[in-house]
Amino acid sequence: MTAPPTSAPRRNRAGLAIQDYRGLKSTLCAGCGHNAISERIVEALFDLGVPPERVAKFSGIGCSSKSPAYFLSRAHSLNALHGRMPSVATGALLANRTLLGLGVSGDGDTASIGIGQFVHMVRRNLPLVYVVEDNGVYGLTKGQFSATADVGSRHKSGEVNRLPPIDLCALAIQLGATFVARSFSGDKKQLQAVLKAAVSHRGTAVLDVVSPCVTFNDHEGSTKSYAYVKEHDDPLQELSFVPAHEEISVEYGPGEVVEITLHDGSRLRLRKLDEGYDPRDRGAAVRRLLDARAGEEVLTGVLFVDTAAESFVERQGLVDQPLALLPEEAVRPPRAALEEVMESLR
Repeated sequence: MTAPPTSAPRRNRAGLAIQDYRGLKSTLCAGCGHNAISERIVEALFDLGVPPERVAKFSGIGCSSKSPAYFLSRAHSLNALHGRMPSVATGALLANRTLLGLGVSGDGDTASIGIGQFVHMVRRNLPLVYVVEDNGVYGLTKGQFSATADVGSRHKSGEVNRLPPIDLCALAIQLGATFVARSFSGDKKQLQAVLKAAVSHRGTAVLDVVSPCVTFNDHEGSTKSYAYVKEHDDPLQELSFVPAHEEISVEYGPGEVVEITLHDGSRLRLRKLDEGYDPRDRGAAVRRLLDARAGEEVLTGVLFVDTAAESFVERQGLVDQPLALLPEEAVRPPRAALEEVMESLR
């Protein structure tokens, strides 16, 4: 008896199947929000037809920084020191500007030990998709509060956090990031649209994704649990992403629609739910975040977009050919030039 024929796997515009975008089996806790984020990254890059070999994955240390092992096994990958991922990514992306940089960090890796590097990466507008898997705790060291934990949030042990949080989105906007968004690992549709838009953006795209820790921070009293975020989620807009290679008709109900053309020609369509909010107004974005914090809301959606600012690579005036591929004669000064320098120092 012959087995029934199996249907061929769906292929994207690069001729690849979704299996080509997967990685190793996750060793994170079952139900961890980080695994959902990895799945959204796989789906977003598959849908966009980005060849895995064009992607450079970067991470630091923490549960979040294990995530790149679970997607895009064929991509370039470097696991850096704790909090030092931005400097490693800067060097790699300057050396080869054709790579799509994708950094995965955590609230400890970014908002504590790595905050200095995060600050300078953002102000330089490095072309990097920077995903923060934010669960408000240090999951690898028994769940102590991190710098993004809200005042009054309760630890699994009963301890109450009394320190004010660092809002990474507000910080990024004030520092000059050109794409800032917040989402929830449990909101598949929103997170996938935000990821696609971030990939199509040229510059620093900061995505703060609330990702509940099922082991240490998914209980009553936590402000980063699944139940709390679902109850307090305040989406700014409904998002639709239209790739440059595809024309999609998007039907919206009543409400103003803002369409932003990204650098590769893709379009981000935002239907306003919050009356009068414009994601191109940096000051309004910060004020809305402050209002959300005062109202104990988890504000999600695209908070700010600036498509006019130069990226760090553009500001350096680099040649079109990747520096890593330049021949030796183009990067090594000839003997005559060195002798001229030495003579000038006499």
